[in-house]
Amino acid sequence: MSRDRDHALPEPPSRRLLLKGAAAAGALAAVPALPGVAEAAPQDGTAAGTPAGRPKPAPFVNPLVRNRADPHIHRHKDGFYYFTATAPEYDRIILRRSRTLGGLGTADESVIWRAHPTGPMGAHIWAPELHRIGGKWYIYFASAPAEDVWAIRIWVLENAHPNPFKGTWVERGQIKTAWETFSLDATTFTHRGKRYLAWAQHEPGLDNNTGIFLSEMANPWTLKGPQVRLSTPEYDWECIGFKVNEGPYVLKRNGRLFMTYSASATDFNYCVGLLTADADSHLLDPLSWTKSPTPVFTSNDTTKQYGPGHNCFTVAEDGRTDVLVYHARQYKEINGDPLNDPNRHTRVQKLGWKSDGTPDFGVPIADAVKVSE
Repeated sequence: MSRDRDHALPEPPSRRLLLKGAAAAGALAAVPALPGVAEAAPQDGTAAGTPAGRPKPAPFVNPLVRNRADPHIHRHKDGFYYFTATAPEYDRIILRRSRTLGGLGTADESVIWRAHPTGPMGAHIWAPELHRIGGKWYIYFASAPAEDVWAIRIWVLENAHPNPFKGTWVERGQIKTAWETFSLDATTFTHRGKRYLAWAQHEPGLDNNTGIFLSEMANPWTLKGPQVRLSTPEYDWECIGFKVNEGPYVLKRNGRLFMTYSASATDFNYCVGLLTADADSHLLDPLSWTKSPTPVFTSNDTTKQYGPGHNCFTVAEDGRTDVLVYHARQYKEINGDPLNDPNRHTRVQKLGWKSDGTPDFGVPIADAVKVSE
């Protein structure tokens, strides 16, 4: 993954460095009006509740979906929640849907695409996100050639059928960035009539694994440019094990854009950081974004949740209660490479808001605690 110093092209990091940073490999569920951007639930000064005519949020119990990391939940206008995530075998893209968030845990799972046996898109199928753009479905995901499994890049699938479980998923190809380097965890959002892609990539000349980049898009699989770096691992908590910024996701609220990202190795040190920009600012100016000096969501020994990260956002069934979606493990110590540990489970919980209009992530809640808003 990447880092941030403008040196003149020294030796690129070793494959082992990329491999380990990749362990942290990895979104935001769209409100129908703004695909790819999680609009926070409206707030009118009243306590979060169930207005007349709105369904009450259904209860759920964590883990929501076991053995599924890098979760992405898209709440569509058809009334379904669509779920995709990384399968621990790294060989396929799966999809579930349910009328309720809690129902995703027991919903039937379909394999909508499999890795190629040889050549591009043959290995390390990571961090898929499902987005509805221009009347079609798109999945953004990371993969590598079967013969070069750490040459990971960002790829796009497209489906013109109204139902993403039907129709044909067409391979639109690789999203070409400024460099042919380790890249992953793409997410897309719109703001002020423009569509953007945010992703993680290793920048040549830097000694980190990945930083966070942003570009305007010409179409759902092509960048328009310029491509700017918004964040690089710089704080100690971003550099534990590996120097990683990855898994960006955008939430729009209170006149600001909040971009979460994940940092450090994918063990219990994995955590969530936050970038903030004013909604009226020039998003492609890195100076428009302010980084929180401390992580906003971390492991918790009391609730026994470890390595929370690669999050996205959605809303509960009432259409107003904001929901944080993420993965975490139930134990702190891992034997061997975290990439070989399949027990990153998908979890969800209510996202709070502070009096200053910024998100309050709280702590990852304990397993088997029934949650109902």
